Formats: sequence, C-alpha cells, structure tokens
Amino acid sequence: MYTGTSADQDTRFSDKEKKLLKQMKFSESLNAKVDMNKVKLDTIKPWIGKRITELLGMEDDVVEEFVNNQLEADTWPDPRKMQINLTGFLNGKNARVFMTDLWELLLSAQESPSGIPPKFIEQKKEELKKKMEDQERVGDMIKKFEKDKEDRE
Repeated sequence: MYTGTSADQDTRFSDKEKKLLKQMKFSESLNAKVDMNKVKLDTIKPWIGKRITELLGMEDDVVEEFVNNQLEADTWPDPRKMQINLTGFLNGKNARVFMTDLWELLLSAQESPSGIPPKFIEQKKEELKKKMEDQERVGDMIKKFEKDKEDRE
C-alpha cells in the first residue's frame, strides 16, 4: 500500500492558473457572464483588431486570432482566464484594460436584440449622417456651379 500525497494534494504541483486567478487584479465587469450565442462576434472582430493594434503599437494577427478563437471556443467564455492568457502578449495593465473594454462591449451586445453593441450602432448612424451631409454639400456645390455656368452664358 502506498502512503503520502497525490500530485493534486502536493502544493509543488498546484494549478498555476488558479494561483493567478487569486493574485491578479480583475475588473468588476468580468464577473458578469456573456452568452456568445446572443452576440454577433463578426461586428466586434474589427474593434478587437483595432484595439490590439492601439495597445501594442503595431498590428498583431496572432493575438487578434487568439482572442477571437477564445471567444468562439466556448458559449460562456471565462474573461478572467482570457485576461491571464493575454497578459503574456499585452502586459498586465493592457490586458486588464483590453478585457474590461471588450467585456463591456460583449455585455452590451448580449443585451441588445440585434446582438450588436448599441455603441457601434450609434457610430454607424453618425457615419451615415456625415456621408449624407457631405453628399448634400457636394450636390449644392454642383447646383451652384451649374447656376454660375448658366449665368455666364
């Protein structure tokens, strides 16, 4: 008969992830769960790429795909584990900032009937409004130009 402790009981072989979960600082918003079935991830992917580029100062497709894969892999992804995994790529502070921003977007998308964060919808409306104003301005300039041309003739 063997006596002693198993690998699970021996502190030398403890789970590093559990240790990090206790040690690291996490945003309060990461306590909320997100059902990825209610979120249209394709609308958030461009934001993920843009935000990672801002934080790193350069494009990094590997980190971007890493985040996307973690979000797609599970219906209920664990944001705290994601932050731990991203800390190696982004540093501690940037990983925390990124995950806080991302999680708030995902939470708002989950609450939205369309699965798109309302913030994105408002931004798109503003873009369309500006385009229409620009088109009106161009149309007015063309009319003015044509009127000036007729007056000269």
